[in-house]
Amino acid sequence: MEKEAPAGAASSSGQGEEGDARPKESAADEGEERGGEEPVVSLAEVLAESEQLEQEARAVLGGSDHERCSYSQGAVKRQALYACSTCTPRGEEPAGICLACSYECHGTHKLFELYTKRNFRCDCGNSKFKNLQCKLLPEKATVNPTNKYNDNFFGLYCVCKRPYPDPDDEVPDEMIQCIVCEDWFHGRHLGEIPPDSGDFHEMVCQACMDRCPFLWAYAPKLAVPTVTKVTPAAEDGVILNVEETEEVKKENGGSPQMKTEEEKVAQNNEPSTSSVSECSQSIKNEASTCTLQELQVKQYLKKNTATFWPHNWRSKLCTCKECLKMYSDLEVPFLMEECDTVLAYENKGTNDQEADRRDPLMDTLSSMNRVQQVELICEYNDLKTELKDYLRRFADEGTVVKREDIQQFFEEFQSRKRRRTDRMQYYCS
Repeated sequence: MEKEAPAGAASSSGQGEEGDARPKESAADEGEERGGEEPVVSLAEVLAESEQLEQEARAVLGGSDHERCSYSQGAVKRQALYACSTCTPRGEEPAGICLACSYECHGTHKLFELYTKRNFRCDCGNSKFKNLQCKLLPEKATVNPTNKYNDNFFGLYCVCKRPYPDPDDEVPDEMIQCIVCEDWFHGRHLGEIPPDSGDFHEMVCQACMDRCPFLWAYAPKLAVPTVTKVTPAAEDGVILNVEETEEVKKENGGSPQMKTEEEKVAQNNEPSTSSVSECSQSIKNEASTCTLQELQVKQYLKKNTATFWPHNWRSKLCTCKECLKMYSDLEVPFLMEECDTVLAYENKGTNDQEADRRDPLMDTLSSMNRVQQVELICEYNDLKTELKDYLRRFADEGTVVKREDIQQFFEEFQSRKRRRTDRMQYYCS
């Protein structure tokens, strides 16, 4: 089964996952620099790399079930998804399948790995698949009307609509996912040089910033600063004209007849004489609690670029009634949910997998009586000690451990064990 995706691309979580655009020097490269010597990789390095890959797999796939189709769960908040190029090639309707269906129903097909998508219901076997029925859940609706699709479902990414990895692109570059549209973008196509890897948690692409212009008011206070190109101001962005408040005018040398803050508070505390003034006062108090309105009275720069946001920036967005309605109208209510972030999904997957992982030795011990447990522990310790001593010889001599060496060790270990067992004498009382 072939799966293609922004593999190794940056995710939108917050642990340095945005990736490093610079290619890392491999052991083979080091060997070439030493005059063509055969590269040497230690066993510890192999195990460390294996553990890292396993952790990444648990993070990406851990929140998804590899045995049961996710269709019965409805539109899953976030899950690992795939698109089948064999069943739904370019020119057909886009469709997405869950992790379990990628194994069971499309195991020999060419798949595009989509990383994760939010609020998606598995399409496998519905009307978009002409000659395939889902083996896990055959009875499905013909379509999933709430699903959202983009060019990723055909293996195309970024504004350049190119595959990843791109065989015609020789420029090494990281891929970063927009947390609004969930498309993937080359770092060089974001209109801004991304901050250093790990400095930001999430990215919003230029198109989504245009669709959600309220984010520009938050950007000066919350967004991670970037390195900008030296261009004329007119080309770099547009300073939005905003209505000045009395406080702003006062700071800029406004009329001396302006009321001070203490006078305003005193006036606000005076008893009202009419229901109209009470209503007006209520509106003023409610408006003053809107964080977005407070930011919008200040000048801010709207640029034709993507923006980069730090960890927990979503918690600082306004949650007043008007803003919540605006999020709903713009179809971005998920910005209010911390569990929507890819980091939260990855952490959940890792924690769930760690909780499910069981030590086979402990499972075996729990099924034995006391005498059997002692014997097994002794055998285990003997094996560990002898294997450690055996491998130390190779380390001291600087030689490579081969498969036949390991095979020889276990054959000799079993032979020694049989000899010890044969010499034992049993007495009956």
